[in-house]
Amino acid sequence: MPKHIVIIGAHAAGVDAASAARKTDRTAQITMLTEEKHPGYSRCGLPFVIGGHIPNFSDLIVFPPTYFQMMKISLKTETKAKAIDTTKKTVETQDKTGKSETISYDTLIIATGASSFMPPIKGKEKQGICSLRTLEDGYTIDQAVKNGARTAVVMGAGLIGLETAIGLREKGLNVTVVEMLPQILPQMLDADMAKPVQEMLEQKGINIQTGKCCDEILGTEKATGVSAGGEQFNADLLISAFGVRANTQLATNAGVVLGDTKAIKTNARMETNIKDVYAIGDCAESTHIVTQKPALMQFGTVAVRHGKVAGINAAGGYALFTGVLGSSISRLYNADVGSTGLTESAANRARIETITGTISSKTKAEYYPGALPIKVKLVVEKESQKIMGAQIIGGEEVTQRINAISFAIQKQMTARELAKADTAYAPPVCETWEPLVLAAEMVLMKLR
Repeated sequence: MPKHIVIIGAHAAGVDAASAARKTDRTAQITMLTEEKHPGYSRCGLPFVIGGHIPNFSDLIVFPPTYFQMMKISLKTETKAKAIDTTKKTVETQDKTGKSETISYDTLIIATGASSFMPPIKGKEKQGICSLRTLEDGYTIDQAVKNGARTAVVMGAGLIGLETAIGLREKGLNVTVVEMLPQILPQMLDADMAKPVQEMLEQKGINIQTGKCCDEILGTEKATGVSAGGEQFNADLLISAFGVRANTQLATNAGVVLGDTKAIKTNARMETNIKDVYAIGDCAESTHIVTQKPALMQFGTVAVRHGKVAGINAAGGYALFTGVLGSSISRLYNADVGSTGLTESAANRARIETITGTISSKTKAEYYPGALPIKVKLVVEKESQKIMGAQIIGGEEVTQRINAISFAIQKQMTARELAKADTAYAPPVCETWEPLVLAAEMVLMKLR
């Protein structure tokens, strides 16, 4: 009798889990459930549709219905998983018509993702506050712009908040970003690296207000602005970009244990505390490679890796998830901003004594036309001299340098070893001295 695998959630983590399970067991019966109308689309692309870089929201659908048919996956859209019974190994579901169904499983993968978070701000119940998490959210914001919105306030200066702010600015809106902390991108960059990014965004016409906590959503029934740090910012369009929170209620109701991050606790096989139940993606925590402590990294790259491991294991194979570094990248106008591992401030919070090396260079030979600036900050543990993390800002070639440092951290490379790296050179593509090597040499100078 074929094994029945049930997956709750049909985006990056869920779809990759289904794909891996199918490749592992060609005979398995695989059922996927999602509350959304459209499965398998890229959430990360939403701000770039708003900005006009991608023509339509429908272009973000990576896995069309034909994919699920080809992979022989039974997909149930607009279907809610109401309850999990881990003793009977069943999932209670309800579709959009109200029809209920009980689905049995041999192995279950929970990929319930995360939802936009709204802190307890006075007036948060007012109409017209948008977030950007789903295709429907994207349509709502796009429609507001088409209906004549001219001003916007984005609450939160993380990656999604800034990408959305840029998208709206590119559509001609006057945009203000309000951030409670004293810098933008607080999870990704140290203050010294965030400063030039903020200055660039301000030069592009985005009004950025850091160190200001949103106290109240203004307006009567409809939101018309926000009060923050004693100032009032009026807007036709309000965007909540405070981040997301893991969707764990379904799992906890079934007895699944949460970890220190308040996401679902898993082991290296993505197994929960309950036999034959796995958790993946934005609702599941991982182990940080540097600190070896629980971490919640809600990135698409983490979701697909989680999914592959859980899919293989749920289908009877064997795979391990080795941990996360939080490697991330974005393009903000013409600047690529990337980070991996620990920032200096994160290392300090983890009580790791560090030395940093920061260098400004060019992406091509100085004399070659089109050479763009690039800035690298390397974070190194003082005692062992092991590389802990890096942040890079530049006009090009940031992604692969971040990836290179990710490899270096995973291989426990030291700053001394990086400083001796044998790197390539040609005037149209890079300097004779690789900026990562120069940053490592800067660290060694400080250590001396």
